[in-house]
Amino acid sequence: MTEPGDPLSLEMVTAALRVDSADVAIYARVLSKALSEALPPGYVTVERTRSMSDRVRGRPGEISKVAVRLGDQVLTLAVKDGRPAAEICREVRGVVLSRQSVPVQQWASALASALVAHAENNAQAAQALRRLVTGS
Repeated sequence: MTEPGDPLSLEMVTAALRVDSADVAIYARVLSKALSEALPPGYVTVERTRSMSDRVRGRPGEISKVAVRLGDQVLTLAVKDGRPAAEICREVRGVVLSRQSVPVQQWASALASALVAHAENNAQAAQALRRLVTGS
């Protein structure tokens, strides 16, 4: 476990984001909850698809897309027809300059690298990342 002054390693963050692509819907649910709780508002966007049954019962619906915005990089993980669709985008002032579809494992590694790089320049992000890694 890390203490507040300990540096965060890329390996620790990657381990915390380890992907089991066998059930990407569960992974998206767990990831969105962990990142939403760990990072400040505005960093994580979650889109949901609600069936009529979800609406009638007041349920939030299934997660269809999780987007993590770190600076000009936007990493998205979508669930399409039960399969993962991961993208890494470079965006400036709302304009997407590049979009790259990648395997889920590569997406998780890129997310870990982006979180560590962002935490090096932002004390609040570093504290949030420690919460994500330690689970507290």
